[in-house]
Amino acid sequence: MTRFARNSVAGLVLLAGVSPVAAMACACGCGIFDAGVTSITPQDSDSGLSVFARYSYMDQDQNREAGHAASPDDNSDKRIQTDFYTLGVNYVINHKWMVMAELPLYQRKFTTTGADTNGNPVVETVPLTDLGDAMIRVDYTGFAPDMSTGLGIGIKLPTGRYTSPMDQYGGYPYDRDSLPGTGSTDLEVNGYHVGHLGGGARWFVQAQYKFAVATRDGYRPGNEVDGGLGLTYDLPAGQSIVSPTLQLLGSVRAHDSGPEADPLNSGYQRLLLAPGVRVQITRKLSVYGDVAFPIAQYTNAASSVAIEGTSGQLAAKALFKLQVNYGF
Repeated sequence: MTRFARNSVAGLVLLAGVSPVAAMACACGCGIFDAGVTSITPQDSDSGLSVFARYSYMDQDQNREAGHAASPDDNSDKRIQTDFYTLGVNYVINHKWMVMAELPLYQRKFTTTGADTNGNPVVETVPLTDLGDAMIRVDYTGFAPDMSTGLGIGIKLPTGRYTSPMDQYGGYPYDRDSLPGTGSTDLEVNGYHVGHLGGGARWFVQAQYKFAVATRDGYRPGNEVDGGLGLTYDLPAGQSIVSPTLQLLGSVRAHDSGPEADPLNSGYQRLLLAPGVRVQITRKLSVYGDVAFPIAQYTNAASSVAIEGTSGQLAAKALFKLQVNYGF
């Protein structure tokens, strides 16, 4: 990818919002699951409580260096398969204020190169199921009566596991950036705006920025921006409303740092196209799903496998998300 293309990815991400929402800490890129239309406060929302459950899936099986696919032999890590289960709650205090909290659970299979008891190299798959980092956020939505614009600030708590499980050979295969938690306490800034195009059509823009303010055990995750820019259209369907959605999602993440980090093989820029659909089944119940496809990616990578031992980052060909919302 050329410098112009890389800058274009970064620019489109920053264009996608003034400042951002809850993003789970994850160097593998799962912060993008909190970006876009699902993080926007429903317009004309009544005061009260709502809950959501989200399932996301990512299969990172392609090694990438800079702007291209690379040989899997360059990377000691071979595959990361993850099911993300997230439970959250929103409380709309009034048309000016809202609070949100969420807690993710990771179910991950990490395939990497390790060593057996005799020191011989082996490729092993080590499963891990554990909690990720919790998020608490406060949003101000009083800029317009319909809550179409919001700004907020949140804190990510170090509730997730940030130590590797032991494999069958007595080793600890998980790197710090492949664990459910980072061990850090992060601040997040978020923002969104929804505009009306007439009829049932709307456009929206949303983004989130995360940075660590307290770290633990020699690892600092890179600062990250995730955002979304998209269109949606409401189609009446009997008692329900079906809303096709098209989003342009983007991420920019800086290098990780600290003695437990891999600065050369961390940090990325990417742009994804995510067609989806939202179904308002009843006044209280809605379901949303999308599939995001990368259309431009740039991943930082070590320049020499011989010197660094590994080069590149694992990327997924598609990202899947399904979210159910229920208001009381």
